[in-house]
Amino acid sequence: MIETQMNNVEINDKEKNFVSAVIYVYNDEERIQEFLLKINSVLSKNFENYQIICVNDASDDKSFEVIRAVAKTIAGTVINVVKMSFYQGVELSMNAGIDISIGDFVFEFDNMVMDYDLNLIMEVYYQSLTGFDIVNAAPKKCERKTSRLFYKVFNRYSHSPHPLRTENFRVLSRRAINRVHSMSKTIPYRKAVYANCGLKIDTIEYDNNLSCTKAYNKETKHQRKEMAADSLILFTNVAYKMSLWAAVFMMAATFVIGIYTLVSYVTDQVISGYTSMMLVLVFGFFGVFAIFAVVIKYLSMLIDLVFSKQKYTIESVETMSE
Repeated sequence: MIETQMNNVEINDKEKNFVSAVIYVYNDEERIQEFLLKINSVLSKNFENYQIICVNDASDDKSFEVIRAVAKTIAGTVINVVKMSFYQGVELSMNAGIDISIGDFVFEFDNMVMDYDLNLIMEVYYQSLTGFDIVNAAPKKCERKTSRLFYKVFNRYSHSPHPLRTENFRVLSRRAINRVHSMSKTIPYRKAVYANCGLKIDTIEYDNNLSCTKAYNKETKHQRKEMAADSLILFTNVAYKMSLWAAVFMMAATFVIGIYTLVSYVTDQVISGYTSMMLVLVFGFFGVFAIFAVVIKYLSMLIDLVFSKQKYTIESVETMSE
């Protein structure tokens, strides 16, 4: 009787909100077992109901087999595995996992680098309960210079109300997910859309261990470069600024050529027909560059309104349990 009462108290102490944990998996056979066990230990200890969703981005190692083996060892826990049809990158894969999640709150684990204390997971969740729809966990130290450069350029030219930075994981409320889905059918860069969704966002910094940083393979590096370039075009005015400065430079150059042509004509230091030809070219290129500047501006606006990214492709969704 006493033992039953103690069990009831323990259950009642757990959070009533249903949570989902979406985990990105790509060739992580060496990390996935420990990561899943740690995530499950936190969720089972603190929540009455939860789900774990692993999005397998067409891994060519034994990640899928390891997930299946771990699922058989965790009593009472159901793990859903989303198998992508082919490698599609972290953004589209995470979108697929979030779309099938049913939690009131959703944890996003973009990678399995656990350079933080497990208590940080619940700290981020409790912070969301204070009125924040999106709470990020961000390391204080970032080893990659390319990441620092990207965020510096992005934040300068995006005019986002919430500057972006390197983050490890985050928690989203269901309201935030619904808001983001109402803004765009496809989400090419989640962090940028989250920052501009209009809801309250907070970031918790933590002391990280740089030795835990995961090295990216060639395919992932290429995907990240493409995503960075697309994000700068979609969410900032970098492309417009570059094209505008290029147009200004070329117009200045044509102006100088025009002056040189007129001077040559006055001083009779030019061959017959040269002056008229150069004047036509000068004014012609001047008009073309001016038009290009306007067209590029309108194209950038259209890209902002209509994302050309394709939606993800799923091979199957498999449910695993003991």
